[in-house]
Amino acid sequence: MEIIKAPGLEIAKPSDSLTIALAQIAPVWLDRVATLEKIVTVTAQAAAQGTNLVCFGEGLLPGYPFWVERTGGAVFNDAEQKKFYAHYLEQGVVIERGDLAPLCQCAKQQKIAIYLGVMERAPDRGGHTLYASLVYIDAAGLIKSVHRKLQPTYEERLVWGAGDGHGLRGHSLGAFTLGGLNCWENWLPLARAALYGAGVDLHVSVWPGGVHNTDPIARFIALEGRSYVVAVSGLMRMQDIPENSPLREAMLASNPPDILANGGSGLMAPNGEWLIPPVIDKEALLIAEIDHAQVRQERHMLDVAGHYSRPDVLSLNVNRKRSAIVYFED
Repeated sequence: MEIIKAPGLEIAKPSDSLTIALAQIAPVWLDRVATLEKIVTVTAQAAAQGTNLVCFGEGLLPGYPFWVERTGGAVFNDAEQKKFYAHYLEQGVVIERGDLAPLCQCAKQQKIAIYLGVMERAPDRGGHTLYASLVYIDAAGLIKSVHRKLQPTYEERLVWGAGDGHGLRGHSLGAFTLGGLNCWENWLPLARAALYGAGVDLHVSVWPGGVHNTDPIARFIALEGRSYVVAVSGLMRMQDIPENSPLREAMLASNPPDILANGGSGLMAPNGEWLIPPVIDKEALLIAEIDHAQVRQERHMLDVAGHYSRPDVLSLNVNRKRSAIVYFED
């Protein structure tokens, strides 16, 4: 896998420095165990490069539902679609079962924090619906937040449930406060406002893959929030579908391109300029050192949760309770 490093910065204060990695990789599509092994390996590679944080794309574990738009996924009560969904659900990540334990152990051993997009199979919602969840694991190997995507987009609604505000949180890492959103919910102004209010100045946006997504919104968030913006995507090629996958034949029959998702990962500075321009069509580990002083400098002009806000006129209420259909009292 290619390693791409941003040009070095002149950082006056070591305490302002953070080294981050964007892992643009493909899953072993819809194979949870094999994909997790790959993620653990790449996490260790990122740590070996001296990084404090590594970020992965949306739903990478075990993969994005690319079959839906290519195989008539909206056909009602279709036997094939039900079979595909059952396989997808079976490969979902049950956090309570310990499915992420190997990655948490890696984070602890390597002393590296991780943002990872997973397809979460949630026991607290009955265990038979998947949520596009963004998981933050700190450098002690502890899962600190699980953000379930607020609103699935278009065909995603056929196979994902709608999440809640429980994971709209900021996490301290060095001089920075980081938080993240999944794919098109990055376009939601109130979701962004919730993170700004939580102090986020390193915004992690995760995507299934596609430079058409990452290029415009990363710049917009950087200029609106005066924050660093990670835009990290997965990659999806036909070669990433295992030979034994029950969806392989249907995907081949749809006459797909060789590359279904071309990546487009990149890193944007608080002034709206690329530190690492979008990378397409290949797996890569993108590495950069960032300087918190640049955030402070840009906030002089605009701070949407601070001196440029008017809470006496405009404010936002955020419900961060984990949603449930049943509350049991024993």
